[in-house]
Amino acid sequence: MSNSNSTLIATTAAAIGVTIGYIAATTFTKTPQPTPTDEKTTTAPPTRPPAFTTGPPAKEGQRKYLIGGNWKCNGDTPQATSLIKMLNDAGPIPANVEVVVAPVAIHSHLALSSLRSDVAVAVQNCGVNGKRGAYTGEVCADQLLDSGITWVIIGHSERREGFDMAGEDDELVAKKVKTAVDAGLNVMFCIGEKKEEREKGITMDVCARQMAPAAKLLTESDWSKVAIAYEPVWAIGTGLTATPAMAQETHKSVREWVAKNVSAAVAEQIRIQYGGSMKGANAAGLLCQPDIDGGLIGSASLKEDFIKIINACPKP
Repeated sequence: MSNSNSTLIATTAAAIGVTIGYIAATTFTKTPQPTPTDEKTTTAPPTRPPAFTTGPPAKEGQRKYLIGGNWKCNGDTPQATSLIKMLNDAGPIPANVEVVVAPVAIHSHLALSSLRSDVAVAVQNCGVNGKRGAYTGEVCADQLLDSGITWVIIGHSERREGFDMAGEDDELVAKKVKTAVDAGLNVMFCIGEKKEEREKGITMDVCARQMAPAAKLLTESDWSKVAIAYEPVWAIGTGLTATPAMAQETHKSVREWVAKNVSAAVAEQIRIQYGGSMKGANAAGLLCQPDIDGGLIGSASLKEDFIKIINACPKP
């Protein structure tokens, strides 16, 4: 073989080798990945059905009605889905009414992803712990807020009384209210007397005792994120209800207590809900009282009667 042919073969072999090496390198070499950072990534929240309101909003200085639905420990996934559909199909909500529903905690994600955007989502309890960590079984307030929850019910009589477990005392309830407010949640703060306490004439003594620890912990500005839900325990789930005059008398006394023990400004702006078996048939008579600013509804929130209550709120 001539020297020229040998040189050509060697050059060609070298070129082929370089090419194969390049292909192998580009094919099998892993592309460097960016170094992880501590920055949080956020997922866009699901698009909920739009708001649908009607009528004029509350006038300046007028309290906006607050209608809360407490689903308690009721329903399964199909039933929760059905209730959400009921609310989505309910037609316009009066512009002077704020509506909040509190599903069972495990169904809150359904509401947050598919409930109309003019109905806020609450939970029925939150931990007293102000931070995340080793608190087995608890969900802390900032985790709720992070998930999209904006309201929480605290101090409901069923939790104060307990159910085959120790109930929550006034100091614990107050601490939970403060923890929730500090995290940025709105609170429906429940108070109310038992049947024997009303019969003894100590309704306001009981309500004052329940509110006092919260008044010590909350700043005046904190109260802007609190609504008081007065629920006569004897009227919850019993079918009994206070007459509009009885309810108004207690609501007026609660507002006067707030004026004396917090401030007149807070007393004027705070919303006081009635929570004793309000339903479509009696809602209008209760909601027209000057110191009744809405309702915290139990069993009636699980059916279309809830829509009647919303629409029973007086126009501004």
